[in-house]
Amino acid sequence: HVQLVESGGGSVQPGGSLRPSCAVAGLTDRRNCLAWFRQAPGQEREGVARIDTEGRATYAESVKGRFTISQDNAKNTVYLQMNDLKPEDTAMYYCAAKLYTCGLRRADEYNYWGQGTQVTVS
Repeated sequence: HVQLVESGGGSVQPGGSLRPSCAVAGLTDRRNCLAWFRQAPGQEREGVARIDTEGRATYAESVKGRFTISQDNAKNTVYLQMNDLKPEDTAMYYCAAKLYTCGLRRADEYNYWGQGTQVTVS
């Protein structure tokens, strides 16, 4: 039984930083992909960043140079360091996991989801 639990969202002013984390449990297959998606009210869920088992990361164009995804295998935790935050980054941020392939375009390819953590920039 796979469980993803996010924490570390919050409210910041523009230019500020946050580092939400996602605790991963039950994902025993090492051929996995971990990602962060976000969804603002009235908008579709969009991929923000993903990292594969080799540690290779991919980012949405809108966050490149500002966000960094990383994972601590010893703690089974994935992080999203968000710097220089902008009001348009305001959204619910979700941690997601899937096996084998590791894309960022389609949220429906991900099998496992956390409950989300709210990030507000204003």
